[in-house]
Amino acid sequence: MTNERSFIPVGIAILTVSDTRTLADDKSGDTLQQRLCDAGHKLVERAIVPDDIEAIRSIVKKWSQQAGIDVIITTGGTGFTGRDVTPEALEPLFEKRMDGFSTIFHRISYEKIGTSTIQSRALGGLLNQTFVFALPGSSGACRDAWDNILQYQLDYRHMPCNFVEIMPRLDEHLRRKK
Repeated sequence: MTNERSFIPVGIAILTVSDTRTLADDKSGDTLQQRLCDAGHKLVERAIVPDDIEAIRSIVKKWSQQAGIDVIITTGGTGFTGRDVTPEALEPLFEKRMDGFSTIFHRISYEKIGTSTIQSRALGGLLNQTFVFALPGSSGACRDAWDNILQYQLDYRHMPCNFVEIMPRLDEHLRRKK
């Protein structure tokens, strides 16, 4: 008998937050889609919304309640300009924040772009038993987040622990109330 685990694909949705991008020129969305598909996961939804709090919230809430979507990754809108509102849209929705995601993302980003990493407000959290990650809009940042964090945490074979193995227990608080 082996202790080797089998890969378990998860359903992922990608949301690009931009006033200027289309699916034809969404390099960050393309980067994420290619990587998650190459890893063996399922792309369930992909969309682009403008830098608008209500538009972002609406689609993320909808997707978080959709069967088959385990993870939502947004790209764009995490900076400091007047149009960057992704954190403001998502943080109030989170049932649990994932402070470690931002910390690790910034550590990795610092190795690539130095102190410029402070211009990102990348974040992660949990909404309706769905993991939600907000990444910067650059394809490099999306590559860094996927290659160094998400690909491992979304792989059941990754030890000592990963998100996939805790997914069945994310609703424990709801089951206890019944």
